[in-house]
Amino acid sequence: MCIRDSHNTERAIRAKSNRIQPQDIGSIDVVLDEHDLEYPIDYREDQEAAFPLRAYATNVVSQGIQLQREKMCADIAQNVANYADGNKIALSGTSCFTDAASDPEGVIDDAKNAVRAKIAQYPNTMVIGAAAWMALKRHPQLKAILSDTRPRLVQIEDLKQIFEIQNVVIGQSVVANESKPAIVAPGTFVPEFLDIWSDNIILAYVPGAGGARTPYEPGYGYTLRKKGSLQVDTRTEDGKIELIRQTDIFRPYLLGADAGYLISNTNA
Repeated sequence: MCIRDSHNTERAIRAKSNRIQPQDIGSIDVVLDEHDLEYPIDYREDQEAAFPLRAYATNVVSQGIQLQREKMCADIAQNVANYADGNKIALSGTSCFTDAASDPEGVIDDAKNAVRAKIAQYPNTMVIGAAAWMALKRHPQLKAILSDTRPRLVQIEDLKQIFEIQNVVIGQSVVANESKPAIVAPGTFVPEFLDIWSDNIILAYVPGAGGARTPYEPGYGYTLRKKGSLQVDTRTEDGKIELIRQTDIFRPYLLGADAGYLISNTNA
């Protein structure tokens, strides 16, 4: 954690140096999990494929593990219980960003100030769920702030300037809806996929997001990975099926909840 305390630095002649009282350094027990996926390629498929099948298989298993890691991070970041009362807000009624009278700029400013009051740093990263993004880019308050007089939707670059946030990311990833019934009643819509990122916004200070990362910065969360664990290998099964496999050993941790702020929607 970066030291932000005020210290008396003036030294009189022949006086002792002003000594800082070091803060205690905490520790946590870390447990990592192994994740792996493999993709089968039949020798006939490989011979008849119109594109590099091994490269495709490598991409599939890699994306699969990355998606799982993102979901694990999203579940942690969107868990209201992980935040102190001063680092979260649940919007409802007219305060929701779908309401034209709501004040997203004010809500974001309050969130930024709350983080700064805890860690002496403004958040530099914002993750916006897809549903929240749909509301923000159409919000009349944000559109009115833009100097451009053309009628258009708010863009990500606009949000960076309006909110003074260096990194703005839209959470668009989805996972298959495993609870979808085999038979759906007529007139009933059941989505094939579900959003990983719900109708919310997460602000966080992420060390290294805008430059060099140091171990002395207050950090929101980290994915801890075993050194050298990310590997891709191949093996043959029954002499006719080649298996492309990726392995990784990691686990995400929310190590500095004070460096984050959750804006959720009770109407979602």
